[in-house]
Amino acid sequence: MHPPATTFNQRAHEALQDKKLQLALERAMHHFVDGRLGAFARLPHGEALRDHGRTIRANAIARLDEHLETFERNARVNGSVVHWARDDAEARQIVLDIARENGVQRIIKSKSMLSEEIELNPALEAAGLNVLETDLGEYIVQLAHDHPSHIIAPVVHWPLEGVQKLFHEHLGTPLDASITELTAAARKALREGFLQADMGVSGANFAVAETGSVVLVTNEGNGRFVTTTPRIHVALVGIERMAPTLRELGTLLQLLARSATGQPLSVYTSIVTGPRRSEDEDGPEQVHIVLIDNGRTNALNGELAESLYCIRCGACLNVCPVYRRLGGHAYGSVYPGPIGITVTPALDGLFPWRELPQASTLCGACTEACPVRINIPRMLLKLRADSVDAGLAPRWLHDGIKFYARAAKRPLLFKLGRKMAAKAQRLAPRTAEGWIKKLPAPLSAWTDSRAFPPLAEESFSERWRKKKRSMRDD
Repeated sequence: MHPPATTFNQRAHEALQDKKLQLALERAMHHFVDGRLGAFARLPHGEALRDHGRTIRANAIARLDEHLETFERNARVNGSVVHWARDDAEARQIVLDIARENGVQRIIKSKSMLSEEIELNPALEAAGLNVLETDLGEYIVQLAHDHPSHIIAPVVHWPLEGVQKLFHEHLGTPLDASITELTAAARKALREGFLQADMGVSGANFAVAETGSVVLVTNEGNGRFVTTTPRIHVALVGIERMAPTLRELGTLLQLLARSATGQPLSVYTSIVTGPRRSEDEDGPEQVHIVLIDNGRTNALNGELAESLYCIRCGACLNVCPVYRRLGGHAYGSVYPGPIGITVTPALDGLFPWRELPQASTLCGACTEACPVRINIPRMLLKLRADSVDAGLAPRWLHDGIKFYARAAKRPLLFKLGRKMAAKAQRLAPRTAEGWIKKLPAPLSAWTDSRAFPPLAEESFSERWRKKKRSMRDD
């Protein structure tokens, strides 16, 4: 992953000024949140299931070496070819070598965040291969030369009007085409790709050590076309995606769909266990599984290992007040939102991504929504502390905290500063609810996008002393 040239603050400012983005996020986010709440409300013992899911993921990560060895052994027995990639360059090269050795010209893909992480598509296209994304959201992103902004909804940042214009330009649909018409046009355009492809590339939601299988969870039928129609199927699997047994997989699947889209189970859950057998009517002749590290082993050895528990449901993004205002592109990483600002530094190092841990209010909504209860605020505090220790914290923050610490240690100075700020705020314009609408620079960075809570005219200590005096007088 390569951090962008612009700063997080610059990207955040652009996102806040983008009216189309704000419209798209406003339309989409509440559907995800309401769906998740309703799905768990209807699930008996839902909270206990979340506890069990956390235990499964914690045990899988703690014994990851054993599960990987078991998975490789069973996958080979099934007839799959297992490859190991230490980093993104090795992973790209493995896929390219498979394509060259088999004379592949056309590749179809189902949605895979891992392929985005290793920047697979540019490498394949640079080698002269034709690559077609077949997930509807990813297809839109590819047509627009854009990239995904959400873990499960790649084009959540696109309003309907933008998709209508894009399809009108590329597929000839009417400018006012309905969602049904847009979907039909995409289906027609993709059908030829499914029939002509030599290779299908997919990700994997989970890999089952007990059976050597890879598991794909989708709401579109394209995933099954990608894994069965071409003669070669390549599955990209992050090494942390292990589910020890099919029984434990069942628990994780119940949590994944409910947390992601509010469904009891996704429309398509495919368990791929090796290539086509002699008695099978269809399926690939070859199945290649690429197990990718790319920083995951390093994360296992530190205090950010818990970020690897993630099952990629996107629930933390949907409830995060920062993501809900900015969308995914502002983060600059393949993995946005609360889990992204922990897992990205865990995989790629803190220095290139030193701004990301600041992109949180530490409200804890992410942990409350997470199906396996990942303690994201704990890891963010750790990353922020590491930034300070390494001298990576922003200068204004470093100096501001130092000034605050000095004032807080001097009661008279602190009291005077609070009183002056309380009086000065009377000059600021207010909202109907009494919050401050506009502050001068540099505090305007806050009020440019949201109101500021006013300081109390009296401190708690002052009010307490008045209360005690009135009680004595009575």
